[in-house]
Amino acid sequence: MKIKTDYLKNIGLIMLLSFLTLSINHAQSTRSFQILDQNSKEPIIGLMFYYGEQKGVSDDNGYINLSFITGETLHLSHINYGKWAIAEVELLELFEKGKLFRKENIFNLQPISVISLKVSEDKDQKIHISDQERLHHDAGAILNLNPAVSSIRKSGAFAFDPVMRGFKYDQLNIVIDGLQSATAACPNRMDPPTSQIALNRIKQIEILKGPHALRYGIGLGGTINFIQEDPKFSVERGVYGRYSSMYESNGQIFRNEGRVGFTGENHDIGIMGSYSTGSDYVDGNGNVVPANFKRGTLGMYGDFRISNSDLLQVTINRNFARDVDFPTLAMDLRSDDTWMGSVRHTKNFSGRSLQSWTTSGFFTIVDHLMDNGMKELNPRMMNASTPANTRNMGARTEGFWQYGMGKLYVGLDFRSEAAEGTRKREFLMGPNAGRTFYDNAWQDSRINKTGAFASYHLPLGAFMLSLAGRMEINHALAQDTAEEFQNVNGVTEVTQLNPGLSVGLKRNLGESFSLGFWLARVSRSGSISERYINYFPIGVDPYEMLGNPDLNPETNNQVDLVFGYNSSRISLELNLFAAYLTDYITAEITELPQRLPTSPGVRQFVNIDQAVKTGFETSFNHLIGYGFRQQLMFAYTYGQNLFIQEALPEIAPFDLRYAIIGSHFNNKLNTALRLRHVMAQNRISEDFGETATPKFTLIDIDASYDITGFMGAKIGVQNLFDQAYYEHLNRPIGVNRVPMNAPGRNFFFMLSFKF
Repeated sequence: MKIKTDYLKNIGLIMLLSFLTLSINHAQSTRSFQILDQNSKEPIIGLMFYYGEQKGVSDDNGYINLSFITGETLHLSHINYGKWAIAEVELLELFEKGKLFRKENIFNLQPISVISLKVSEDKDQKIHISDQERLHHDAGAILNLNPAVSSIRKSGAFAFDPVMRGFKYDQLNIVIDGLQSATAACPNRMDPPTSQIALNRIKQIEILKGPHALRYGIGLGGTINFIQEDPKFSVERGVYGRYSSMYESNGQIFRNEGRVGFTGENHDIGIMGSYSTGSDYVDGNGNVVPANFKRGTLGMYGDFRISNSDLLQVTINRNFARDVDFPTLAMDLRSDDTWMGSVRHTKNFSGRSLQSWTTSGFFTIVDHLMDNGMKELNPRMMNASTPANTRNMGARTEGFWQYGMGKLYVGLDFRSEAAEGTRKREFLMGPNAGRTFYDNAWQDSRINKTGAFASYHLPLGAFMLSLAGRMEINHALAQDTAEEFQNVNGVTEVTQLNPGLSVGLKRNLGESFSLGFWLARVSRSGSISERYINYFPIGVDPYEMLGNPDLNPETNNQVDLVFGYNSSRISLELNLFAAYLTDYITAEITELPQRLPTSPGVRQFVNIDQAVKTGFETSFNHLIGYGFRQQLMFAYTYGQNLFIQEALPEIAPFDLRYAIIGSHFNNKLNTALRLRHVMAQNRISEDFGETATPKFTLIDIDASYDITGFMGAKIGVQNLFDQAYYEHLNRPIGVNRVPMNAPGRNFFFMLSFKF
């Protein structure tokens, strides 16, 4: 009996040990750790790993999830952090610590900009924001660090309106943290959405190329996502801050930016602000270009850790601009006042497939005034002014699930945008002298967008599968329709359904090579301008533009092919794309009588059957050694209107960038030599009055030095050889269409303090 009892005890002990072993194995089957930059403590995103049969990349928070394998070595690689391996014993210790810190091999040279590849499920790029970029008064100018993004410019100093792959305005989805946006109150877009984004707390900008980022809305040609910094919680209460100031010689530009924060175990609150002012600059030919501006921002933020799993974030900004010269337009910006606010709540979960749930909301209010009071007109036939305003609001809720190695995002969002404004024309001379006319520019129009979306990413052996879908209801109406508009357009209220679908497959070809293929079909409805603008000259040429509420949604059928190579010293990416567009929204000349005597006629927005855009972007990074690295990037887009067999308007020419960047004396001294070469653009749209633009080459040099741990300085010169040039997308000046040249040689000096 005792033997039987001992036997049963042994069986019970074996079963208990087996259960404990299985429990331990199960607990270890999904072990994870976070990889952080040693200096900035920021997550390292897109770090590639392979561990036995397991392969993948670190997620957006720098985490890697693994099933532990006895005796196996973990291999890691990243273009900026090199290649290394972690043996079994070190890996077990790492699981216990939960965090791994890694020092950059290719330094993020503060305050030199670094444009790095995002090697993850996507095929996109990021611009990391440095102190010099935060000083700029217009976020759109920062996007031009990447040759894939150009800007339509109507002022030499303000309103850099981005164009990517020939897509512009509402064909691009421009958001902050995937949601907040703004609508230009000015019909001529003196205040594009990017001009309203305060860079004080932006840590990086995602350039999501193509219509594939459906989580954040419909971006027919791409999405530009400005990402704010993470909270800086600390065990002990503390104060941190920075102040930067820069002077530019050409245009006497003076920029200032600062921030003070108060941090603790469960809070991170602070205030931030910036102020910039400038005057006329001189181009390479010695001619003066009007470029006066004043721009400022004041804001506050608060991040609160309500519990270990709840985070509440609140931000509010007040932007203002005064007396900004727009030499290419009939009016100048006299005032632009904007309020932007957002609130965001994130709930994290553990021990379940649902990892987090995020809900956020925002509002944006823009009050804008433009007039011709600063224009030197002789004779002055008319005084004109347009007060206008836009209102944006929205909300978004999204859940994130982790099923094994698969990631699933599902959510709902809502956005509303409204615009109103009236142009006043007071005639001083001529047959209408003494009379005043009022033109209803925006007609109190509104567009509401309600969407449902899902995105799924799953590693399949050597493959990474990406699926994204979106369904959006677009409802538009004008609440104060002008009679002249109603006479042409019988319909002023319309509801449309816009579906979107994207499929991507990326394959690792060995340790260094990868190949990705993305296919998408996405539709978008017309914007407020395209539907409701009322006889206003807002296009490439001086024709008055008339909206069309009955526009069909335009559809982009796009394919992206991405080839990548990554090693410890070299990174290369080649992105080929082709977009076939149906119901493409453009404008055609009509027989309608113009409202202004100086206008050559009237164009109305219409759909054309077919258009095509195709091109490529290339990015190459090479760690030379001895503290030096080199970088090469170039981009080209070809666009064709297949209806009239003519080039599409406002397509930037081939743009090449090359830089040699050095880091010396333990990263205290940073130097850079930069070259930019832009080819001539002879593929132009004569139907829109475009003219060919010549090629140009620019050289910039700069150097920065970390004087102390809290003080740094930078000096440099832009357009070293005082080249006289202008961008193809610059609007011309006056009825004679004189090119608006860019600044000539420009010296700058920057001083920054941190604590």
